[in-house]
Amino acid sequence: MPIFKKLFVGLRVNRVIEFMTLADVLMLSGWGLITPIIAVFFTEQVEGGSVALAGLASTTYFLVKSIFQIPIARIIDKRRGEWDDYKVMIAGSLIITTSAFLYTMVSLPWHVIAIQVLYGFGGALTYPSWLAIFTRHVDRQEMGFEWSLYYTATDLGAAFTAGLGGLLAATFGYNLVFLIVGVLSLLGTLFLAGITRELKKGT
Repeated sequence: MPIFKKLFVGLRVNRVIEFMTLADVLMLSGWGLITPIIAVFFTEQVEGGSVALAGLASTTYFLVKSIFQIPIARIIDKRRGEWDDYKVMIAGSLIITTSAFLYTMVSLPWHVIAIQVLYGFGGALTYPSWLAIFTRHVDRQEMGFEWSLYYTATDLGAAFTAGLGGLLAATFGYNLVFLIVGVLSLLGTLFLAGITRELKKGT
């Protein structure tokens, strides 16, 4: 029985939407552990780090993501079927996961920027392909509900982990937090395997 049907009586959510939502709950909740305290990490743990580095890191991520995601979107749109979209999405998710693990080895500002470049490229691969697949499988009679369900589930996950991340970092250190982020991101990526059967039908 689908998970959401166990939580809400009479809920009808197709398998692709359900698995993609749960995968993002894991991944975004993981990153929610570190995002609220990342500036503190840069100032406390990176040699020569500062609040300015946090701003530069954020700029680097969005700049790289913005440069690459439209060309990537154009490429995947030109190919018929969803299997190619899926492979691009998985590749991007694995790159994002790798970024989390790499943060356990950061010591200098240039390390941060290099990881943010990688993280941004992972985002550029993931977002267009994820949106393409999710949009195609949203039920026409349930569009508002299914998008709302997605954002509610992911927002609640991020809300729960936002405070927890600071507590974990203060108690056990930042490396453990980044390891948990990486593990949750990896689990979210693996969870996407649940939609392969549906996607292969369209190839």
